[in-house]
Amino acid sequence: MSAFSKKLLISAGLLSAMALTACTAATPTIVERNAVAKTLQPCPDSPNCVSTQAPREDAQHYIEPITYTGSAADARQRLLDVIAAMPRTKIVTDEDLYIHATFTSLIFRFVDDVQFVIDDAAKTIHFRSASRVGRGDMGVNRNRMEEIRARFNQAAVP
Repeated sequence: MSAFSKKLLISAGLLSAMALTACTAATPTIVERNAVAKTLQPCPDSPNCVSTQAPREDAQHYIEPITYTGSAADARQRLLDVIAAMPRTKIVTDEDLYIHATFTSLIFRFVDDVQFVIDDAAKTIHFRSASRVGRGDMGVNRNRMEEIRARFNQAAVP
């Protein structure tokens, strides 16, 4: 067997092991939240989480919330429509002012949990997006939430 073939075989084995590990990541039995108080669980120290409720000075984790006009019900439906149009998504919980969705990566099947809390008094949608496994995410959570914000705002334009 050539050196190239050995390297290819080892690479394929490592990729397979990584993919299997990602597929077997434990699903949290409950994603902690307090929709009544409109607060979400803080981000861990790892860089694979963004939240609108992180301190503003925490540039690694803080991200601006989504704002809206109109009713909370209309904003909720628009948000659900945006999420449903995105690939590899699943709505886990859909309550009055709280939504929990999962997003699964294409190749390795990594699962990210995304939570939304609608604060109608402030006309704001707070959210938290976090990877279940690993430390880094190469900006995937932040980019996804910016994409959701852009789609949400675009859907508001008649």
